[in-house]
Amino acid sequence: MTEFRYDTQLLIEGAGLDESAISEHFASHFAGDCLLAVGDDKLIKIHFHTNEPWQVLEYCASLGEIFDIVIEDMDRLARWLQG
Repeated sequence: MTEFRYDTQLLIEGAGLDESAISEHFASHFAGDCLLAVGDDKLIKIHFHTNEPWQVLEYCASLGEIFDIVIEDMDRLARWLQG
């Protein structure tokens, strides 16, 4: 089993987006790892492993429009791969 179960990925489209501010918010408010917050002031790609992806979605939606949302259960995937 993985410590953080859900691989959460999405795009945020908005105005005045700030990679550093988003990364800092994740670090101080969410338990997880493997954070990537990359892009520019109009579009940010998020990749994050967490046990509470709904909190990530709620925060990101507060920043702009979210889309291309993928949430994968990495424990389930690992069990499937083990047969």
